[in-house]
Amino acid sequence: MRQAGRSLPEYRASRTGVGMLEACAMPELVTEITLQPVRRYGVDAAVLYSDIVVPLAAAGIDVRIEPGVGPVMGRAVRTAAEVDALPDLDPAAMAPVGEAIRMLVAELGGTPLIGFAGAPFTLASYLIEGGPSRHHERTKALMISDPGLWDALLSRIAGIAATALVAQLSAGVSVVQLFDSWAGALSRADYERFAAPYSARVLAEVAEHSSAPRIHFGVGTAELLGSMAAAGADVMGVDYHLPLDEAQRRITAAVGPRPLQGNLDPAMLLAPWDAVAPRALDMLRAGRAAPGHIANLGHGVLPQTDPDQLARLVDLVHGFDPADAPPGQ
Repeated sequence: MRQAGRSLPEYRASRTGVGMLEACAMPELVTEITLQPVRRYGVDAAVLYSDIVVPLAAAGIDVRIEPGVGPVMGRAVRTAAEVDALPDLDPAAMAPVGEAIRMLVAELGGTPLIGFAGAPFTLASYLIEGGPSRHHERTKALMISDPGLWDALLSRIAGIAATALVAQLSAGVSVVQLFDSWAGALSRADYERFAAPYSARVLAEVAEHSSAPRIHFGVGTAELLGSMAAAGADVMGVDYHLPLDEAQRRITAAVGPRPLQGNLDPAMLLAPWDAVAPRALDMLRAGRAAPGHIANLGHGVLPQTDPDQLARLVDLVHGFDPADAPPGQ
């Protein structure tokens, strides 16, 4: 998952005195931070050091990331005039990200680099609420009370997200991931009406420019997996709320089999390793129900995670033989 390096002492040393968005605009620092987990763990892919609001900032939208809070908007967007005033993303504004990607591709050699962007619903919630929200009440109220304004806002954001992903692919990333961090706040009916069409638009535009695999991930989306898969991604990310074999069953019933990514609960890594290992093995065995499995966490690494636990997890995954036991045993 993204932020894979944020539990590392070398990451904290690199970020000393540098704000998150400032760091994301410094190609040399992005390169160093992205490479840190690859050097330490020998993982099978690197995840671009960035944040889901970087495309908004690159477009000129006033956003900052407050430590311990998350993205905070300079001004909320809730009216037609405010939506009309939102800028489009000029691909040239992604130049620092593109430079970092080119530097990384040269350093990584054959190791794939994963880029990402925030999905329209999640970014819209930040814009409407003005920052993180527990209930997304303003977002939901606008969504159902003014569908026309909602469409205008989500369409604008979908354009920004798609431009950001295409720019990353043009610079050299091998895979892109669309993060819908807050989609789990919606019912299935509301997700299908108010969120899925805009994620589908992003994924379709990416596919027009590249054949690179597209991953789609959301948090708290066990009841939405079939609908999310219908948006068109090649790989479905699964958070830690649902076993992978059950996730595959739900996705297959909706759209047919899909490779999966996930899904060990990152909080489990704070337990002793002898308690973590059986959980990790359960994940790997359940993942055999899918036509492909990117073994991963079910959300971002917690900052307080012992780096040695992550090393043990990588070693366990690399040493796993799928023929050892059928799922559930």
